[in-house]
Amino acid sequence: MMFPPRDRSRSHHPRDMRGDERRAHHPDLTRLQGWKSMKAEANLPENRWDEERRWALRMGLTGADSIEDKSIPTFARGELPHYAGINTFLKAPYAEDVTEVQHYDATVLGIPFDGGTTYRPGTRFGPQGVRKISALYTPYNYELGVDLREQMTLCDAGDVFTIPANLEKSFDQISRAVSHVFSSGSFPVMIGGDHSIGFPCVRGIAECTSKKIGIVHFDRHADIQEKDLDERMHTTPWFHSTLLPNVPAKNLVQVGIGGWQVPREAVKVARERETNIITMSDMERMGVDKTAEMALEMAWDGVDMVYMSFDIDSIDCGFVPGTGWPEPGGFLPREALALASKVAAEGLCGMELVEVSPPYDTSDITALMGTRVIVDVLGSMVAAGKMGAHKKHIDKPVTIPHGEYEGNRWSNKP
Repeated sequence: MMFPPRDRSRSHHPRDMRGDERRAHHPDLTRLQGWKSMKAEANLPENRWDEERRWALRMGLTGADSIEDKSIPTFARGELPHYAGINTFLKAPYAEDVTEVQHYDATVLGIPFDGGTTYRPGTRFGPQGVRKISALYTPYNYELGVDLREQMTLCDAGDVFTIPANLEKSFDQISRAVSHVFSSGSFPVMIGGDHSIGFPCVRGIAECTSKKIGIVHFDRHADIQEKDLDERMHTTPWFHSTLLPNVPAKNLVQVGIGGWQVPREAVKVARERETNIITMSDMERMGVDKTAEMALEMAWDGVDMVYMSFDIDSIDCGFVPGTGWPEPGGFLPREALALASKVAAEGLCGMELVEVSPPYDTSDITALMGTRVIVDVLGSMVAAGKMGAHKKHIDKPVTIPHGEYEGNRWSNKP
């Protein structure tokens, strides 16, 4: 078929074409998300990006005379360059003084603990791995039309001081850290670490409120038996979490469960406590939208807040090899991100990302997927206007004393 030559100096957008020029199989670009997102970007502010560049020049000195871009400092500060600098999560400010987390909408906490692992250790390096590869990202998402730097505040409070080979002391430290962040009003984002941290993380939030909390848990494993190898391991967090007085078992929703790694002990507890399991085959049959709808309905039934636990091994191990219990047949990455985003859009009181094990990772792709889950959850909450919605439920905030110190650390400054 021959088409008449077009004047390439004018618009080729479908709305500007003559009727005889339009091809029936071409969609109207104005209906595509790509077109809408392109237009939406113009409405996002740039104030904090400008502020960060000025801050970088103040903290890192102005650049050499030969540098044409005068926003480039001598010492790397902030987001750029992605390959340099100190790797906090998403290059966010480091809250060395953890009493300052109250000034941020969300706070990242690393929990480098794998003492609850029953097979392949290495998740103690998960926070390092996720922070490292998170430098690859900018705070802007084209499809969501969200810029986290402009629309929320984020800090990294560093790692919780966990105690190797001591589960209970580490759990106490984790709960104390999470309760401090939650009490401040900042949204806590925990990077594990093995899945045993789920219990102390939920406990840390639950002790700061009289309100009820539901849980949406993405995983291939049920993780709800009472003990494993005679301890509270990474297979047991939801047994103990749902014993807390304000965390009802009926509001625990586990999505993606299945395969050959679900112990019968866990199934018995789930049946006795009447928790909710949506298997991978259920999700495949119903689709992402219906699965998210059902999970939200059950998790939110009669509660005030919902907590998200995302185990990276819920995703098919072909995409995330760096984990302690790899299992084929899990989510595709697009499915996992869509489900997490839809659950987050209704609002969360906290989230954890667990079981990233860098020693088993390939090209940082598992850590990258973990990073993506976190930023998609934050972006979805921002887009839905739900960031900070948990604050009204903090009716029993804790106060943790800090030590006394005057002076400057490792400095000759008087």
